[in-house]
Amino acid sequence: MILGITGGTGCGKTTLLNCIAQLGGVILDCDAIYHELLRTDPTLLGTIEKRFPGTVENGALQRRKLGNLVFSDEKALNDLNQITHGAVKAEVVRRLTEKPKLAAIDAIALFEGGLAELCDITVAVTAPEEARIQRLMVRDGIDRDYAKRRIDAQKSADWFRENCDYCLENNGTQNDFHDMCLAFLRQLAIIE
Repeated sequence: MILGITGGTGCGKTTLLNCIAQLGGVILDCDAIYHELLRTDPTLLGTIEKRFPGTVENGALQRRKLGNLVFSDEKALNDLNQITHGAVKAEVVRRLTEKPKLAAIDAIALFEGGLAELCDITVAVTAPEEARIQRLMVRDGIDRDYAKRRIDAQKSADWFRENCDYCLENNGTQNDFHDMCLAFLRQLAIIE
């Protein structure tokens, strides 16, 4: 079974992914795959630099510079997504050729990147905005304004709810959400 896990940044997708990993599932973190490709695929990096001059220095992507450009400009964000989605999907497909018994594709752009079509079930993880802002500030060491801009640049929780087969709302403690994830996996008969 392949689960597509999506939702905005700071919602708690990692908790669900950790539960799946503990069951022996293969986790395909599309953000991590994207960053790996930035290190290993010079064509991808060159294409980003061509569209967003000054965002690559000494062969490395300057994430803050790129973020400042795309999180406040919808067209720029769409351009970046067009550049990256194809490369990430090709790598995910390559990694799924071994046909794992259980896998989870973690992608904020699960639908936009064409990854949902690879999944048996899609799951949205959502959380209240203020909780997300606080998590991002702590996790990424960023200020409130930058965290809010990152969230505002993403799809709404309603969009994820409407487009996914299931939705898990992370509005309690981390332990509560972990228990909710396990109950959900039992519901799907992934665990007994």
